[in-house]
Amino acid sequence: MDTTLAVLAGLTPSVGVGLLFWFAMRKIVRADRDERQALDRMDREAIAAAAENTENSAPR
Repeated sequence: MDTTLAVLAGLTPSVGVGLLFWFAMRKIVRADRDERQALDRMDREAIAAAAENTENSAPR
């Protein structure tokens, strides 16, 4: 029993740090994905607005 507790006590910090690293990386990857989606949406809106302005300014 003492050996089991010693092993668990030895593994707990590693598991804790591993979980913290996993959560941090997960947050970073999701934030990057969300930012890329937002930039893509803004680019599409800018292209659509430019095309609309071009159509409206064309001589008739």
